[in-house]
Amino acid sequence: MENNTKYNLSNRRYVLISAIIVVTIVFIIRLFYLQVIDSDYKAKANNNAFLNKTLYPSRGLIYDRNGKLLVFNQPAYDVMLIMREIQPFDTTDFCNILGITKDIFVKRIEEIKNRKLNPGYSSYVPQTFMNQLSEKEYGALQEKLYKFPGFYIQNTTIRKYEFPYAAHVLGSVGEVNRKDMEEDSYYVRGDNSGRTGVERSYETVLRGEKGVEILLRDAHGRIKGRYEEGIHDVSPVSGKSLTLSIDMDLQAYGEELMQNKLGAIVMIEPTTGEVLCMVSSPTFDPGILVGRQRGKNHKLLETDPNNPLYGRAYMAAYPPGSTFKPAQGLVFLQEGVINSQTLYTCAHGYPFRNGKPACHWHPSPTNLVGAIATSCNAYFCWGLRDLLDSRKRYPNVQEAFEVWKNHIVSMGYGYRLGIDLPGENRGFIPSSKTYDKPYKKRWNSSTIISIAIGQGEIQTTPLQICNLATTIANRGYFITPHVVKEVQDTPMDTLYTNKRYTSVEKRHYDLTAEGMRMAVVAGTCRGAALPDIEVCGKTGTVENPGGKDHSAFMGFAPYDKPQVAISVFIQNAGFGATYAVPIGKLMLEKYLKGTISEESQYTEQYIKNAVITPTNVY
Repeated sequence: MENNTKYNLSNRRYVLISAIIVVTIVFIIRLFYLQVIDSDYKAKANNNAFLNKTLYPSRGLIYDRNGKLLVFNQPAYDVMLIMREIQPFDTTDFCNILGITKDIFVKRIEEIKNRKLNPGYSSYVPQTFMNQLSEKEYGALQEKLYKFPGFYIQNTTIRKYEFPYAAHVLGSVGEVNRKDMEEDSYYVRGDNSGRTGVERSYETVLRGEKGVEILLRDAHGRIKGRYEEGIHDVSPVSGKSLTLSIDMDLQAYGEELMQNKLGAIVMIEPTTGEVLCMVSSPTFDPGILVGRQRGKNHKLLETDPNNPLYGRAYMAAYPPGSTFKPAQGLVFLQEGVINSQTLYTCAHGYPFRNGKPACHWHPSPTNLVGAIATSCNAYFCWGLRDLLDSRKRYPNVQEAFEVWKNHIVSMGYGYRLGIDLPGENRGFIPSSKTYDKPYKKRWNSSTIISIAIGQGEIQTTPLQICNLATTIANRGYFITPHVVKEVQDTPMDTLYTNKRYTSVEKRHYDLTAEGMRMAVVAGTCRGAALPDIEVCGKTGTVENPGGKDHSAFMGFAPYDKPQVAISVFIQNAGFGATYAVPIGKLMLEKYLKGTISEESQYTEQYIKNAVITPTNVY
């Protein structure tokens, strides 16, 4: 009996010890969960004693190639709130100060609490109620802020644009969305980030690093000053500044010439790949997409039928027309289809099965230099026929066409060049498979002859056309075009410094450049001639099934040691020589000479006064 009693006491002791151990483990696990895993509890505990106030860094500045300040920061004020600290207050007074309705107030509170719209929401963590208050709104709210417990004002900055130009290059800054916050923990609701242009492509460089100021609270939640005199504060790190390759004076001049026109101008420094100007028309003042009116103004731009938000210089793809002929000639030379002495006949066109493409009068037969100078359609049609249909070189048309395509792609067509701007269009260069399916592999040069003169399925951007001019100017290579010349304290990516050689030998480029020089001396580009400067050029009249033809021009100057390459593309403007060539001449003169001569001022006025839109050309 005594043994049983001792046994029971011993068991009870073990049970009691086990229960204590279990309870202790449960408490430890719960404590670990609350202090380590449950961030909401941690935030609640911290917020009872501290207010962590985010310090936003100054966004990096943006300069042009000549040191002109283009984009800087100006003070702005955001209304912040901590949801758990809100107490009953006069919402009517609050809404009147901010110029909003009660419905908007309620909606914003609901959006803040919605974890789908606001990932990571906590009622203990500061949230953005409204951003970018005006000076007047800030002053009025600051005066009465004590009446609205839970709300406070946070200093920040917004962008300021010094000039009303280069909107598609500079881009804009706007509020982040849910996707941004999910992809990058740097952002919280109410933050801003680059949405377009270099503001977007260089966002991580421009934005800098946030800091934090830790403020101490008393038992009633009132701010009593900085915690431990600020030794735990983290200072923000300002974003790095950018120096663009853009010449803002040249950019402004190009935008003036392109007013009331749809199209683009691109100018590149051949030896560096730096974009000197990139005009997309129509355009807009980048300053209207700043502040509280950003959303309203953006909607107005979205509904404009001419789509000024569309960066035609690198987003739009068009048939290149006759500006493509120098590329064709280079392929023919490389493949041994022609040489400098090869002559083709042009009886005002090339014989098709169902007629012939028109070609203006010029001496016939002609060689490659003459064909480029006079923009002979027939010459390049004959050349494509001899490349694709002759079985002396390749066993079938498909293999021959792939050789052609690969040469063209090496010149920068068919894929994105890689410019440091978001949204670049790749254009389109067909492959043999493009034609094998619809024609059941039974096709030849006559089936697709329109590509010989830059029509048909070929699609290129004005940027790619300018890049071809750059490649010819450099006699066989290009550097990836880029609009940022320098990032503060950061080496440039090798993509924007390394030479990219084409598959065509250097010696063939001299003959092509000669043809483009002759086009200005005695051919279709005579309107691009400048005194004392050897300009090389190529016109393009691009067939447009939807209306009047497009006017195009590409070129470079001087002939030896080129300093600049250019492309001009004007929608619905007719012959290349009518509008694109004179615009090209004016832009070259502005850049190379710094001023427009008295002789060219008549042309300048004629261009500025011209109104060319789809509504008045059909």
